[in-house]
Amino acid sequence: MNNCYDYTNYTNDEQARALEDGTVSAEPAPKPKKRRFFKKMMSLLLCGAMLGGGASAAFYGVGKLMESEPAIAEQTQVQQVSYVSSNTQSAVLDVASIADGAMASMVAITNVSVAEVQTYFGYYFGGGTQKQEQKSSGSGIIINMNDTELLIVTNNHVVEDAETLSVCFVDEQVVEAVTKGTDPDNDLAVVAVKLADIPSSTLSAIKLAKLGDSDSLKVGEQVVAIGNALGYGQSVTTGIVSALGRQIDTTDAIMIQTDAAINPGNSGGALFNMAGEVIGINSAKYSDTSVEGMGYAISITPALPIINELMSRTTREKVDSSQASYIGVSGTDISAEIEAYYGIPQGVYVTSVSSGSPAAEAGITEKSVITHFDGVRVSTISALAERLEYYAAGETVELTLQVISGSAYVEKTVTITLGSAAFKQTSSSRGYQTV
Repeated sequence: MNNCYDYTNYTNDEQARALEDGTVSAEPAPKPKKRRFFKKMMSLLLCGAMLGGGASAAFYGVGKLMESEPAIAEQTQVQQVSYVSSNTQSAVLDVASIADGAMASMVAITNVSVAEVQTYFGYYFGGGTQKQEQKSSGSGIIINMNDTELLIVTNNHVVEDAETLSVCFVDEQVVEAVTKGTDPDNDLAVVAVKLADIPSSTLSAIKLAKLGDSDSLKVGEQVVAIGNALGYGQSVTTGIVSALGRQIDTTDAIMIQTDAAINPGNSGGALFNMAGEVIGINSAKYSDTSVEGMGYAISITPALPIINELMSRTTREKVDSSQASYIGVSGTDISAEIEAYYGIPQGVYVTSVSSGSPAAEAGITEKSVITHFDGVRVSTISALAERLEYYAAGETVELTLQVISGSAYVEKTVTITLGSAAFKQTSSSRGYQTV
């Protein structure tokens, strides 16, 4: 029987006979989907949507939808999310169906970091600090895997400064994870979990998320947000797309504005369209007593090229102390405020170079500004020191510098062979940190 409601070639009498003998049915035909596009740019002041000690930030995305999704390892049991809807005439699902199908592709992320805090005597009398362990919570989306790893996308601020990372899957199994790659400029990160560390029962329970096309979104469309709100576990909120093409002050990324509740701990979670596809990565909310319902998610389509590049990086773990490396420079941070006032590029300003060090041999000079280490942006000396913890002495990497040429700074790339930290010289250059 033809299921399309099409009377255009029938007379009134023929229409009635056609219905009686089953030639056609009275069910309406599905309406064709329309291509939708809307973008707009705007800069707003935000506070971070992350739970835990020192975990405030604001958030990011940019690019073009990849032509084909990365290959999925066949030997694993993980499947892609699928949905079953009672509405066979449309791809639109209800919120409950989306939540039921998507939970298997979501994870809760716990970040354990160490921070220096002032002691009681240090606060009142000065000088006293101690290291203190801090925990923060976020969310992640299972999007791919390779032969040895399950790959999860989240926000950079969720994994930033982590001493250890762990992810909790839908069956409440907790497994250790490592950061595979980060892009602080776009507040994106990819976390890797070894497949060998994941129980077979968990592999059977989890799924890869379906990625959608955020460029086809239209203002007013309903969306669903899922994430580890307040660190209590996965929860669901819903709302509409309030605006598209938004930007915030701390990033160049393209954002989706929504009135779906985005709370601390939701960072790194998914924003779904009503077909159950990920069209955004929840990142931020506007925080003000006079403001309600202004949450932001990184648009997935422009973020995909960045995510693919992060997934392609070599997964690194911290090296043993016997293999610790160093560069041989002392430096200080150039903040965005200093850049705006003095015109010095943001990054690590080199105050001195140790004689005979790897930096000296590579031609790095004082007053240069280190902006990238092995392709990863470093905006502070502590971030550079943190990156070095994953590289062994003897490895060769590229450093991107901004060097003075006349009255302006120009970009320069140098190759450096990292030295052994056992031979590291501690600089006395006004107490600046040495790496």
